[in-house]
Amino acid sequence: MENEKKASAISDVGAWAMNVVSSVGIIMANKQLMSNHGYAFSFATTLTGFHFAVTAIVGLVSNATGYSAAKHVPLWELLWFSVVANMSITGMNFSLMLNSVGFYQISKLSMIPVVCVMEWILHSKHYSREVKMSVMVVVIGVGVCTVTDVKVNLKGFVCACLAVLSTSLQQISIGSLQKKYSVGSFELLSKTAPIQALSLLILGPFIDYYLSDKLITEYNISTGATLFIVLSCSLAVFCNVSQYLCIGRFSAVSFQVLGHMKTVCVLTLGWLLFDSELTFKNIMGMIIAVVGMVIYSWAVEVEKQSSAKNLPHSKNSLTEEEIRLLKEGVENIPLKDVELGEAKG
Repeated sequence: MENEKKASAISDVGAWAMNVVSSVGIIMANKQLMSNHGYAFSFATTLTGFHFAVTAIVGLVSNATGYSAAKHVPLWELLWFSVVANMSITGMNFSLMLNSVGFYQISKLSMIPVVCVMEWILHSKHYSREVKMSVMVVVIGVGVCTVTDVKVNLKGFVCACLAVLSTSLQQISIGSLQKKYSVGSFELLSKTAPIQALSLLILGPFIDYYLSDKLITEYNISTGATLFIVLSCSLAVFCNVSQYLCIGRFSAVSFQVLGHMKTVCVLTLGWLLFDSELTFKNIMGMIIAVVGMVIYSWAVEVEKQSSAKNLPHSKNSLTEEEIRLLKEGVENIPLKDVELGEAKG
């Protein structure tokens, strides 16, 4: 039993580490690929289509070789999930284009309380006071180190709301679909990735043209840009798999909270690798965010222990009731006729 707990803890840490490393890696690769100082590949939606296309190919190879088993999930569920996921990607891109960076960061931070509310509405899930307080500390910390100028307009606000709602719903749906159909994280991803890849590769160039006024067909691709696209797609496979793994193992809220560790890592690496400015305000915000994450981990652990204590108590009560009934003897309890309302025998 102890060995199983240790193995589970190691695999949990491995899933988080894979997600953080791959997410930070893909952000760094995309920064070099898409920035004007790099290769100026400004086609974010189409690039995401490439990501899911490579993920879909990896999933097909995995199924064909027997590494993973294909399980049945209704097509309408997959289509609905893919629509929500694509709305999330497109909404985020439009939000970044139409709003200031400050408001974009605020909209991303709002996902944690939105996920909490949606899980309460959809799954009647409740959170302890400690968890709520730790979430607020994380939100404040990340807000301090990332939010600068805050400018908003009506179109940008609508896109931000759409992005937040669809992203929150997508992350909740990953966990609920895995539980509902007893399907593993990689199996679910291998089913949704082809649909997302096809739709994004068809619609992506048009969305990117609207966002950047540039056609992907007019882009002069170089060897360096090709290598970074391949690197970005490779990291995306690990990023997508680890996201499904983490949400399947934990919850959408935990994924959002600990996911802000990536923000801290990106700011630090930006300072180390790209000479980005790191102010006292950034450092203080990162410290507050990390403290909030530590408190959140503690609060979740306390909640788990509290649930574990309550579970044996209810089980023992049930067993005692069963023993009492057995001692009294079923034959001594008169059976009631429901229709006549009279005791028999």
